[in-house]
Amino acid sequence: MSNAPACPQCTLENTYPDGDNFVCADCGFEWPQGAAAKDDDDADAVVKDSVGNVLADGDAVVVIKDLKVKGSSIVIKQGTKVKSIRLVSGGDHEVDCKTDVGNFMLKAAFLRKA
Repeated sequence: MSNAPACPQCTLENTYPDGDNFVCADCGFEWPQGAAAKDDDDADAVVKDSVGNVLADGDAVVVIKDLKVKGSSIVIKQGTKVKSIRLVSGGDHEVDCKTDVGNFMLKAAFLRKA
């Protein structure tokens, strides 16, 4: 049996490689073979702060720059300490956190591990 992944559309495992694509024999769905490697890279993605320290769920961080909240007059001040961050995948904001001002998603480039 081949090591082709299950079909992302119908989730059946009757798939085979065909050139640069995988093909599902059951539903006829085709997807590029490079997509499987890309998904593995996202799972192993490491989130680093502005200094280069690796961040993990539950870490405490400090905001290194005043951040204006889009669509609001709220500003997250430099030096604000945020406890118990949560890392999220997808989108351009990697950190989900709760501050005194509210819940926000922040970019790791504006944070430093405390």
